[in-house]
Amino acid sequence: MTLGQRLSQGDETALEECYAVLGPLVRRHVVRLVPGHAVDDVVQLVFLEVWRSRRRFDTARGLEPWVLAIARNRAIDQLRAEARHSRRAVPLDDAARVPDTTPAVDTACDVRKALAGLPTPQRQAIMLAHYGQLTQREIADRLAVPLGTVKARTARGLHRMRDLL
Repeated sequence: MTLGQRLSQGDETALEECYAVLGPLVRRHVVRLVPGHAVDDVVQLVFLEVWRSRRRFDTARGLEPWVLAIARNRAIDQLRAEARHSRRAVPLDDAARVPDTTPAVDTACDVRKALAGLPTPQRQAIMLAHYGQLTQREIADRLAVPLGTVKARTARGLHRMRDLL
Protein backbone atom coordinates (compact mmCIF):
# COMPACT_ATOMS: atom_id res chain seq x y z
CA MET A 1 0.00 0.00 0.00
CA THR A 2 1.42 3.39 -0.98
CA LEU A 3 1.97 6.29 1.38
CA GLY A 4 -0.86 8.21 -0.29
CA GLN A 5 -3.27 5.30 0.12
CA ARG A 6 -2.36 4.88 3.77
CA LEU A 7 -2.77 8.60 4.35
CA SER A 8 -6.16 8.72 2.64
CA GLN A 9 -7.35 5.87 4.86
CA GLY A 10 -6.47 7.81 8.01
CA ASP A 11 -3.26 6.07 9.03
CA GLU A 12 -1.61 8.51 11.46
CA THR A 13 1.81 6.96 10.93
CA ALA A 14 1.41 7.78 7.23
CA LEU A 15 1.08 11.47 8.17
CA GLU A 16 4.30 11.26 10.17
CA GLU A 17 6.02 9.54 7.26
CA CYS A 18 4.58 12.09 4.82
CA TYR A 19 6.00 14.89 6.95
CA ALA A 20 9.38 13.17 7.17
CA VAL A 21 9.54 12.52 3.43
CA LEU A 22 7.88 15.64 2.02
CA GLY A 23 8.57 18.17 4.79
CA PRO A 24 11.94 19.32 3.37
CA LEU A 25 10.44 19.61 -0.12
CA VAL A 26 7.49 21.64 1.18
CA ARG A 27 9.86 23.88 3.17
CA ARG A 28 12.02 24.56 0.08
CA HIS A 29 8.88 25.41 -1.87
CA VAL A 30 7.42 27.67 0.83
CA VAL A 31 10.72 29.50 1.41
CA ARG A 32 10.49 30.80 -2.16
CA LEU A 33 6.99 32.16 -1.61
CA VAL A 34 6.65 33.69 1.86
CA PRO A 35 8.82 35.84 4.14
CA GLY A 36 11.18 33.92 6.41
CA HIS A 37 9.21 34.64 9.57
CA ALA A 38 6.18 32.79 8.19
CA VAL A 39 7.80 29.66 6.75
CA ASP A 40 7.36 27.41 9.81
CA ASP A 41 3.73 28.46 10.25
CA VAL A 42 2.90 27.80 6.61
CA VAL A 43 4.61 24.39 6.61
CA GLN A 44 2.65 23.45 9.73
CA LEU A 45 -0.61 24.60 8.09
CA VAL A 46 0.20 22.56 4.99
CA PHE A 47 0.46 19.28 6.89
CA LEU A 48 -2.55 20.14 9.01
CA GLU A 49 -4.54 20.56 5.82
CA VAL A 50 -3.03 17.39 4.33
CA TRP A 51 -4.46 15.51 7.31
CA ARG A 52 -7.81 17.28 7.25
CA SER A 53 -8.17 16.83 3.48
CA ARG A 54 -6.86 13.28 3.29
CA ARG A 55 -10.20 11.86 2.15
CA ARG A 56 -10.17 14.15 -0.89
CA PHE A 57 -6.78 12.88 -2.05
CA ASP A 58 -7.09 10.95 -5.31
CA THR A 59 -4.79 7.95 -4.85
CA ALA A 60 -4.55 7.57 -8.63
CA ARG A 61 -2.63 10.86 -8.73
CA GLY A 62 0.71 11.75 -7.19
CA LEU A 63 0.97 12.64 -3.50
CA GLU A 64 3.79 15.17 -3.97
CA PRO A 65 2.00 17.42 -6.48
CA TRP A 66 -1.10 17.36 -4.26
CA VAL A 67 0.89 18.37 -1.17
CA LEU A 68 2.80 21.03 -3.13
CA ALA A 69 -0.49 22.47 -4.40
CA ILE A 70 -1.70 22.72 -0.81
CA ALA A 71 1.60 24.38 0.11
CA ARG A 72 1.21 26.93 -2.66
CA ASN A 73 -2.35 27.71 -1.58
CA ARG A 74 -1.37 28.14 2.08
CA ALA A 75 1.53 30.39 1.05
CA ILE A 76 -0.84 32.54 -0.99
CA ASP A 77 -3.22 32.70 1.99
CA GLN A 78 -0.32 33.86 4.17
CA LEU A 79 0.69 36.57 1.71
CA ARG A 80 -2.90 37.78 1.44
CA ALA A 81 -3.26 37.90 5.22
CA GLU A 82 -0.07 39.90 5.54
CA ALA A 83 -1.17 42.25 2.78
CA ARG A 84 -4.51 42.85 4.53
CA HIS A 85 -2.73 43.79 7.73
CA SER A 86 -0.34 46.17 6.00
CA ARG A 87 -2.74 47.90 3.62
CA ARG A 88 -2.57 51.62 3.52
CA ALA A 89 -4.20 54.23 1.36
CA VAL A 90 -2.41 55.08 -1.87
CA PRO A 91 -2.59 58.72 -2.97
CA LEU A 92 -4.40 59.12 -6.30
CA ASP A 93 -1.25 60.53 -7.92
CA ASP A 94 0.62 57.36 -7.00
CA ALA A 95 -2.21 55.08 -8.16
CA ALA A 96 -1.45 55.87 -11.79
CA ARG A 97 2.05 54.46 -11.30
CA VAL A 98 0.91 51.14 -9.81
CA PRO A 99 1.65 48.43 -12.37
CA ASP A 100 -1.24 46.45 -13.80
CA THR A 101 -0.93 42.82 -12.64
CA THR A 102 -3.71 41.51 -14.88
CA PRO A 103 -1.36 40.21 -17.62
CA ALA A 104 0.61 38.23 -15.02
CA VAL A 105 -2.59 36.72 -13.64
CA ASP A 106 -3.78 35.86 -17.15
CA THR A 107 -0.43 34.22 -17.92
CA ALA A 108 -0.56 32.19 -14.71
CA CYS A 109 -4.07 30.98 -15.59
CA ASP A 110 -2.94 30.04 -19.09
CA VAL A 111 0.02 28.08 -17.71
CA ARG A 112 -2.25 26.30 -15.22
CA LYS A 113 -4.63 25.31 -18.04
CA ALA A 114 -1.73 24.11 -20.19
CA LEU A 115 -0.39 22.01 -17.31
CA ALA A 116 -3.84 20.49 -16.82
CA GLY A 117 -3.86 19.52 -20.51
CA LEU A 118 -0.70 17.42 -20.18
CA PRO A 119 -0.66 13.68 -19.56
CA THR A 120 -0.15 12.92 -15.87
CA PRO A 121 3.49 11.70 -16.12
CA GLN A 122 4.57 14.83 -18.01
CA ARG A 123 2.63 17.16 -15.69
CA GLN A 124 4.06 15.42 -12.63
CA ALA A 125 7.67 15.75 -13.84
CA ILE A 126 7.25 19.44 -14.69
CA MET A 127 5.47 20.26 -11.43
CA LEU A 128 8.11 18.52 -9.33
CA ALA A 129 10.84 20.37 -11.18
CA HIS A 130 9.17 23.77 -11.00
CA TYR A 131 7.16 23.81 -7.79
CA GLY A 132 9.25 21.27 -5.92
CA GLN A 133 12.57 22.63 -7.18
CA LEU A 134 13.84 19.11 -7.67
CA THR A 135 16.58 18.15 -10.08
CA GLN A 136 15.81 15.60 -12.75
CA ARG A 137 17.84 13.04 -10.80
CA GLU A 138 15.77 13.72 -7.65
CA ILE A 139 12.56 13.40 -9.67
CA ALA A 140 13.73 10.08 -11.09
CA ASP A 141 14.50 8.81 -7.60
CA ARG A 142 11.14 9.99 -6.23
CA LEU A 143 9.11 8.51 -9.06
CA ALA A 144 11.27 5.38 -9.24
CA VAL A 145 11.82 5.76 -12.98
CA PRO A 146 15.02 6.03 -15.03
CA LEU A 147 16.61 9.47 -15.41
CA GLY A 148 16.13 9.32 -19.19
CA THR A 149 12.40 8.81 -18.69
CA VAL A 150 12.19 11.96 -16.56
CA LYS A 151 14.17 13.92 -19.15
CA ALA A 152 11.90 12.70 -21.95
CA ARG A 153 8.71 13.43 -19.99
CA THR A 154 9.92 16.92 -19.12
CA ALA A 155 10.99 17.72 -22.67
CA ARG A 156 7.78 16.39 -24.22
CA GLY A 157 5.68 18.16 -21.63
CA LEU A 158 7.41 21.50 -22.19
CA HIS A 159 7.05 21.16 -25.97
CA ARG A 160 3.39 20.35 -25.60
CA MET A 161 2.87 23.27 -23.21
CA ARG A 162 4.52 25.57 -25.73
CA ASP A 163 2.03 24.38 -28.34
CA LEU A 164 -0.88 24.78 -25.92
CA LEU A 165 0.18 28.30 -24.98
